[in-house]
Amino acid sequence: MIKIISKEQLIDEIRKVSKQGWIKSVKRTKTTRNDGAVGNTLEKLLGIPENNLPIANSNGWELKGQRLHTSSLVTLKHYEPFPRGADIVSKMLLPLYGWSHKEAGKKYPRNEMSFRSLTNTTQFTCRGFNIIVDRRLRKIRFVFDSTKVDTSDPEITSWLKSVESRIGLKPFNPEPYWGFDDLRDLMGEKARNCFYVIADSKLEKKREYFHYQSLLMLSGFSFDNFLSCIDRGIIQIDFDARTHHNHGTKFRIKQGFWKELYSDVRQLF
Repeated sequence: MIKIISKEQLIDEIRKVSKQGWIKSVKRTKTTRNDGAVGNTLEKLLGIPENNLPIANSNGWELKGQRLHTSSLVTLKHYEPFPRGADIVSKMLLPLYGWSHKEAGKKYPRNEMSFRSLTNTTQFTCRGFNIIVDRRLRKIRFVFDSTKVDTSDPEITSWLKSVESRIGLKPFNPEPYWGFDDLRDLMGEKARNCFYVIADSKLEKKREYFHYQSLLMLSGFSFDNFLSCIDRGIIQIDFDARTHHNHGTKFRIKQGFWKELYSDVRQLF
């Protein structure tokens, strides 16, 4: 049976965890690539379900965590692009626009493909990908322009030639997108309110340890601010797929920009 608590009780429990000092991560991480480990470890310590805070008389609270000394983005939400029936990532982006995985022939089979692209609106990636917030069509569009590819890099030039042979160099068809109405409902439900913890980290005998040092309470999520953050490159879209495994497409925000997204940002300790 899940115990229901108040926000005040939750804050008090997180303070107690902070006072415990260094705590072993629940993830068997050897590096700091796993950006979910901070939150997952705290949830385990608090005895609560992942991303489902049992707070009385409240809706839509989540718990997110980040390491103190990192420039990593914070994941707001996993959300695959439309059209869903086309299975865009695994059936179009990966096989037609992907490239050889860096671990192909080592950790993975020789034919392992990768499609990893952290993309924003402010500039095209070296492979010609970009995000457009299209207010007329009321959608966020993921676009490809072959004229924006960095052909000064021989490896990327070789990739572009392979794309031309696989599908041609025209714009995406179908074009991946996220509709405003769907995003408004999803983000309003999942990102409306958030507790954000920051933890120092260290490695001992190949295991990571956390010391929880500060806690922010974020509320008053604004979808208009969300779109503005995407427009300004503060929120980016992160594709991360390889052959037979899609790690999920994520909306991710730069650290230190919470006031651009939430109307009420409070540091509790």
